[in-house]
Amino acid sequence: MRTYRYFLLLFWVGQPYPTFSTPLSKRTSGFPAKKRALELSGNSKNELNRSKRSWMWNQFFLLEEYTGSDYQYVGKLHSDQDRGDGSLKYILSGDGAGDLFIINENTGDIQATKRLDREEKPVYILRAQAVNRRTGRPVEPESEFIIKIHDINDNEPIFTKDVYTATVPEMSDVGTFVVQVTATDADDPTYGNSAKVVYSILQGQPYFSVESETGIIKTALLNMDRENREQYQVVIQAKDMGGQMGGLSGTTTVNITLTDVNDNPPRFPQSTYLFKTPESSPPGTPIGRIKASDADTGENAEIEYSITEGEGLDVFDVVTDQETQEGVITVKKLLDFEKKKVYTLKVEASNPHVEPRFLYLGPFKDAATVRIMVEDVDEPPVFSKLAYILQIREDAQINTTIGSVTAQDPDAARNPVKYSVDRHTDMDRIFNIDSGNGSIFTSKLLDRETLLWHNITVIATEINNPKQSSRVPLYIKVLDVNDNAPEFAEFYETFVCEKAKADQLIQTLRAIDKDDPYSGHQFSFSLAPEAASGSNFTIQDNKDNTAGILTRKNGYNRHEMSTYLLPVVISDNDYPVQSSTGTVTVRVCACDHHGNMQSCHAEALVHPTGLSTGALIAILLCIVTLLVTVVLFAALRRQRKKEPLIISKEDIRDNIVSYNDEGGGEEDTQAFDIGTLRNPEAIEDSKLRRDIVPEALFLPRRTPATRDNTDVRDFINQRLKENDTDPTAPPYDSLATYAYEGTGSVADSLSSLESVTTDGDQDYDYLSDWGPRFKKLADMYGGVDSDKDS
Repeated sequence: MRTYRYFLLLFWVGQPYPTFSTPLSKRTSGFPAKKRALELSGNSKNELNRSKRSWMWNQFFLLEEYTGSDYQYVGKLHSDQDRGDGSLKYILSGDGAGDLFIINENTGDIQATKRLDREEKPVYILRAQAVNRRTGRPVEPESEFIIKIHDINDNEPIFTKDVYTATVPEMSDVGTFVVQVTATDADDPTYGNSAKVVYSILQGQPYFSVESETGIIKTALLNMDRENREQYQVVIQAKDMGGQMGGLSGTTTVNITLTDVNDNPPRFPQSTYLFKTPESSPPGTPIGRIKASDADTGENAEIEYSITEGEGLDVFDVVTDQETQEGVITVKKLLDFEKKKVYTLKVEASNPHVEPRFLYLGPFKDAATVRIMVEDVDEPPVFSKLAYILQIREDAQINTTIGSVTAQDPDAARNPVKYSVDRHTDMDRIFNIDSGNGSIFTSKLLDRETLLWHNITVIATEINNPKQSSRVPLYIKVLDVNDNAPEFAEFYETFVCEKAKADQLIQTLRAIDKDDPYSGHQFSFSLAPEAASGSNFTIQDNKDNTAGILTRKNGYNRHEMSTYLLPVVISDNDYPVQSSTGTVTVRVCACDHHGNMQSCHAEALVHPTGLSTGALIAILLCIVTLLVTVVLFAALRRQRKKEPLIISKEDIRDNIVSYNDEGGGEEDTQAFDIGTLRNPEAIEDSKLRRDIVPEALFLPRRTPATRDNTDVRDFINQRLKENDTDPTAPPYDSLATYAYEGTGSVADSLSSLESVTTDGDQDYDYLSDWGPRFKKLADMYGGVDSDKDS
């Protein structure tokens, strides 16, 4: 017996005539209490009319995943117009009509042809209609009904992830949130408990727990220590039907990692460390490494090292190697074995990142003792200064002592020291040093104006151990002595106008001095005594190391005196006084009314027959023009002499000689004779190149001609060799083309061109022996011969 329910609501209409003017009733989600329904319609509230409704369907229900062998019966449609005589036809349309759902058009029975899955489609909306089978006209309005699929528990819960990953700090309190897992069930959550999921933990106890309804995983054990165990794997089950027996279930894996917190202080594996270092270690030299162990990881395991106590707080330092978290002890200051041999330090290791809630465990630091022993080394001599600065006058005599340097052996042995000058810094050997006491003295004369500073290096070497030596820079300044006379700053040559007035400034003089007096230069200018009395010019000292030349009279005549040489004495005011005499050249020139110089030469008036500058320039231009004309003429003649016989339209110095004579057949006796190729002796030995006129007559070198029946290939090779060794070849590239088609034909040559070189008729009977390809040719030439014979 079928367990499915079928619901059918039929509405009968009492009107005597059919009408479809009223709208369709809305679908309802439930079932009506009565089989008849009245729908009121009218123009006013006082008038009430009954509206006929022939049929109306509500919902049909089907269970999903039907497993029977027959079609699943859905329900039956029936119209009150159906008299049972087969005049009506039921038609079904909508979701799955004709494919998933079929209807018996005579009886109105609806069946499902396939298994239905609510998770794929929970509701199907269809439309039914009854029509007159004969006319095809509907007897009922089209009505809509619903087929709803009832859910069964055929889907297990599925987690959103196959594997979850989560972290939680170690030492967390019980109930600390870790992660939330979620499972979904595709069944209908509104129907039964098929989609009601309950979570439980299958693996991971007693460390973690899960809330049954929310899937939230929490810690369940106090003080879980990462240093003891870091990784946990928890398996969570989700079961539907509220966890009842028979429900479907799914599982997921949660990988939980305990993250580190700073709950472990650093600890030195030993309480005392011993290191050794030579006293010659420079600052920054690492001596040794110490390391405190910390069970934590990451920044919780970072360690800072510091020297808290000891005798070498200012001599040594400790820094942290960030990669290895080791403490590196380094030298901070220079060591001296003779002063202190052993240092004792207290080094502390601490965590920079401290977790306040674990301070009750004690201070997160530890200390260790470090002993450093300084080893003695044979040290080089040490100078009393890092550098020496000495001074000496430039007029000092040879072997004058400048100063001295001092160096001592710092070792306890106090080995004696000898001194020397590094000659790479004193190539000219200007200075020397006493090897015993370090006194510096001169070995050559000095000149401050040549070199002001002398930078040399002094070497101190242990006599007992020459490998131990040290160097010190020595700077020697040469002091100035007034040993140079002042002189003009430049060569002075000036002019004076013929119409100049007295006391007119014509030139300002300046002087220089190689010396460098402490109070500065103070020059004085004056005319030399021999020129002071009768000079036409005077010197005015401006008292600022400059002087002016003034005219002493009105007017000058360049025809009487064209040039004046004015001796000027320049003196300095240093001790001893140095002076020099410089000569100023003054020319008398003709000037315009503004005082601008026009001409300073009087030769044109003295020698009226001389040539002016313009005339000389014109003569030079004529000579240059004549020379250019001669050169061009010679070049044109030379070019005309070398002009090639064959000139192309675009001469690019690469000439190609073309021969385009195709000949006129056997009748053309003027055409090119190929017999020449077969008989190289016919070529004129004296024939030269045809594309250029040779400058000199050079007979071309010819190799002995090949005798009769020479091959064209040998001819071409011969000509190539001759062309390569031809002395008359032009100095530019030319193109020589040789063509050869080979000698593979057994028929030799049939060309009519060869008939020119033959005296008698030829015999062509052999053509008949060459096969069918030459039959036509044999008939033609053989017939001619037979005719001629006849």
